[in-house]
Order: sequence, then C-alpha cells, then structure tokens
Amino acid sequence: MKSNEAFTIFEKSINDYHLSDDVNSTINNPYEKADIRHLFYHKNWVDAVQWHLEDIIRDPEINAQEALEIKRRIDRSNQVRTDMVEYIDSYFMDQYKDITVKESAKINTESPAWAYDRLSILALKIYHMKEEAEREDASDSHRENCSLKLSILLEQKKDLSTAIDELLVDFENGDKYMKVYKQMKMYNDDNLNPVLRARK
Repeated sequence: MKSNEAFTIFEKSINDYHLSDDVNSTINNPYEKADIRHLFYHKNWVDAVQWHLEDIIRDPEINAQEALEIKRRIDRSNQVRTDMVEYIDSYFMDQYKDITVKESAKINTESPAWAYDRLSILALKIYHMKEEAEREDASDSHRENCSLKLSILLEQKKDLSTAIDELLVDFENGDKYMKVYKQMKMYNDDNLNPVLRARK
C-alpha cells in the first residue's frame, strides 16, 4: 500500500462522508472486508466522524448532557482508531515477515500504520482548509490566509508521503525492521483507571 493509493482511499472516504455530512450517517464501505483498503477506508471514516464531533463539542452553547455524551463518544472513537491502527500494523508485519533483516538495520520512530494515521488526519485537514480557502461568504483575507495554510498542508502531504514510501522500501530491503508496541491505553480499562476501578 503506497502512500498515494492510501491518500486516494482517504479522499474517497472524506467525500463520501460529506455527501450527508452527518456524524450519525451509516458507512457504506466500497471495499471487501478481506481487502486492506476496506480497513483504510473505515479508519478514515472514523477519523472524519470524530473530526466533526470535535467541532460540535466546541459549541459554547452546547447542552452539558449532550457535551458529555459526545465526549464519551469521542473516547470510544479514539479506542476504535487505536485498534484499527494496530490491525493495519498487523497487515504490514505479515507483509514483511519473510524479509531478511540486515545486521545494520535500524528501527523507525513510528510504525507504518501510525504514519498512515497521520496521513489520514492530514487528508481531513486539507479537505477542510480547501473548503475555507474557497468559502464564498468569507472575507478575502480569510481566504488568502487559508490558501497559505493549504499550501503548507500540501507540502506536508508531499513530505509525509515520501517518508512513508521510503520507510516501506527500507522494510522491503531489510534496512529497517518493524517492532510494534500495543498502545495499552489505561483510561478505558476498568482495572487500570482508578476511578472506574473504584466503581466496580
């Protein structure tokens, strides 16, 4: 899975989400479950929904009960996102399991899936910044400012995409090796979060 293919999947997910632009809309994943593209599409859909939940919860006039429900939904969403990243890393682990790793091989600061997680979020930033840069009811200065930010985001996309593709080549050549750590989030665990543990 090269970065340009992943980004195209992310863009499709984002565009599909915005057909309804509703955080309660139902995902209609176009890829078969056995296809890794299914997981990339679903991952970005979760990111897109969470992006808009983050917008909603920042409404200064939001009802306190609604805000609490959204906060808990965001917490659940973060756990789903983490799980999906770990599934994607399992895919890459399987892809490179037969590669002979060189003695000089080095470990990378992050796994491929966490790099793709950043690319998924970047795709959302680019979509929404482009929207702002072209918003007809905004001032000229607003559009110009957002256009400048958009150009920076596009440069970041180019750099991140290059870094991901080079990382995958390094894995394929045995110049780097994968080592994945589970996130071991504590706040959702009844046994590790002291507040939840006290209520058991």
